[in-house]
Amino acid sequence: MQFQVYNTEGDVTSKIRVHDSVFKITPNDDVIHRAIVAEMTNARQGTRSTKTRSEVRGGGRKPWRQKGGGVARSGTIRSPLWRGGGIVFGPKPHNYRHRLPKKMKQLARRSVLSQRASQKEIYVIDQISFQEPKTRFFLAVLQKLGIEEKKVTFFPSKVDRNVILSARNLPNVLVVPAEQASTYDLLDCDVLLFDKAGIKKIVAQLTVR
Repeated sequence: MQFQVYNTEGDVTSKIRVHDSVFKITPNDDVIHRAIVAEMTNARQGTRSTKTRSEVRGGGRKPWRQKGGGVARSGTIRSPLWRGGGIVFGPKPHNYRHRLPKKMKQLARRSVLSQRASQKEIYVIDQISFQEPKTRFFLAVLQKLGIEEKKVTFFPSKVDRNVILSARNLPNVLVVPAEQASTYDLLDCDVLLFDKAGIKKIVAQLTVR
């Protein structure tokens, strides 16, 4: 399979051949779903916590005598029935880690890339580099490619500070290093934009040999 390679002026300069095992397979929707669920689950911190009656401060003394007061008996002011008391079955720190087999994660990414390729939603640019960070520079590149109105995720081969600073003020643009691309990153946009070295990196990472 081949992709056209554009320059920053929006002109086609060459073509790049990629492996069919990455960009031309039958997508597996079930594996894509499982990968997305795993990634979203693993993003949870699980650090929320509440105090039980044994952890709330105070309440060591019985508030009043057991009988003769004309009110219900009570052993502590930190009972869950009292305001300021402990919480019954409240949330506690929890590990939400969900492990997915490596081959399944790779299949999910290959499936999404194949979907994108079949729908012509993948663009490859020769290289994007700026001498200084300017949002209008990055916007001009998108305009030349005709994708300035779409939600774009850019996958460069390496992190360029000027490129990141130029793109961060554009609400419809996200920059993710190619080698760190997740299934969610590949799916949560309208257009995938790779630089030439970036698409080679992800092909090398996902090619089935």
